Amino acid sequence: MSDRDISRRNMMFGAGATVLVTSFASAAKADPFNIDTISNWLRTRGGFDEEPRRGEITGSVSPTNAPPAPQPPYQPPSDGLEPQPVPGQRPPIESPIDYPIEKVNPASIKPEFRRQLVRYPGREWPGTIVVDTRKRHLFHVREGGMAMRYGIGVGRSGFTWAGEAYIARKARWPRWTPPAEMVARDPKAAKWPLGMPGGPKNPLGARALYLFDLTGRDTLYRIHGTNDPSSIGKNLSSGCIRMLNQDIAELHLRVTLKSRVVVLDHKAG
Repeated sequence: MSDRDISRRNMMFGAGATVLVTSFASAAKADPFNIDTISNWLRTRGGFDEEPRRGEITGSVSPTNAPPAPQPPYQPPSDGLEPQPVPGQRPPIESPIDYPIEKVNPASIKPEFRRQLVRYPGREWPGTIVVDTRKRHLFHVREGGMAMRYGIGVGRSGFTWAGEAYIARKARWPRWTPPAEMVARDPKAAKWPLGMPGGPKNPLGARALYLFDLTGRDTLYRIHGTNDPSSIGKNLSSGCIRMLNQDIAELHLRVTLKSRVVVLDHKAG
């Protein structure tokens, strides 16, 4: 993702996010968690479209903004081989192979970044994802004042963001399409101008959750796995939220489309 895109996304949430947080909290008091309640509330207040709008073709491409184009059948690499680009051919959005997930030994992860069930004092609906970039934790809120807490990797200096979004798409072993600016400066990214096939060597890891803002536009940010477990607990990304593959696989199963995502704004507090 380019600096221009990030600054443009940074993040149209400002004061409006404060109003939304207050309103959401009020709605949560009145109604138990129900995905239709959230959808109806957003629609009546000019929230996201039922079908997200076509957006820029940058970053990781989702079906709503991928340009239709006839393609020859994709031939995935043999197991254990480094994937190779095919000239003029864009890999599928998801890998046709459901690779086994190689689990990371929890002992190699600092205790504060290991997955664990914790007390959660916040007022968000169960089902909400809350991201604390300062402590590098992601909370998936559950019933009864509890949450599953995951360790994450977050954006490096100048690439952090805050605000609200919702999950518009979920992908298994997703394709990674580097933005043009990264292709121009990074030899590894330059190899994949049309996208890198999903698989164990792909930087998006085993699963990805695609975040759209409350007007239905793709933020270009993702919650995704990683092929670099050592990045968990660190500030290294270009704004996306990284998780261990085994953790994002569990979260991918548990969350529903249109789930609310809140990235905390520490500057406001």
